[in-house]
Amino acid sequence: MKKLVYILILFSMVFCSKESKTNSEISKKDYTSVIPIDSTKMAETTTESETLNKEESLKMLNHEILSTLKFKDFAKFSNYIHPQKGVQFSMYAHLNPKQDKRFTKEDYLKYAPSTIKFTWGEKDGTGDPLVLSIRKYLEDWVFRKDFTKGEFYFNTFKGNGNSLNNLKKVYPTQYFTENYIPGSEEYGGMDWNCLRFVFEELDRTFYLVAVVNDQWTT
Repeated sequence: MKKLVYILILFSMVFCSKESKTNSEISKKDYTSVIPIDSTKMAETTTESETLNKEESLKMLNHEILSTLKFKDFAKFSNYIHPQKGVQFSMYAHLNPKQDKRFTKEDYLKYAPSTIKFTWGEKDGTGDPLVLSIRKYLEDWVFRKDFTKGEFYFNTFKGNGNSLNNLKKVYPTQYFTENYIPGSEEYGGMDWNCLRFVFEELDRTFYLVAVVNDQWTT
């Protein structure tokens, strides 16, 4: 009887040992069969997703700003001006930070309702200075066409004239939008116009830092 008990105990120990070894091998096999995650691809996917989200956000912001210009709600326009850097206005594609007019939000709100005139730059071809109040500049120059009906582009230049476009040099890390209106057949497409907005992020909010007009120049 004792001999039988010993045999049963020995058999049980052998069985448990084999089972433990088998479980260990299975666990090891499952672990080694896991496909490693490519952190580089994950980073690229995350970056692409973030860019798409920013594009959608800035597209909405772009249309909101166009709406304030179309309906001449120049007080509301001030809500989009960068609170620290203000906003730069460039008559043409070539930005000149030293000569282009720049207004802080406070100065914009101070002068926008007034008839005080500013020199915005020189007209291409004639060299005549463009002297207008802020309101007239926004009405007659910035929103010279109904850009709400234009083609929307994100971080891409559709309008390409003979004026040196240095936007990416002046604002190398900022996002920009372009609202493009094609030219007519009558003028061989040379009468195209576009309006660009340059944005900079502050405290997770995008603000306007530059308003740039572009067109074919002589």
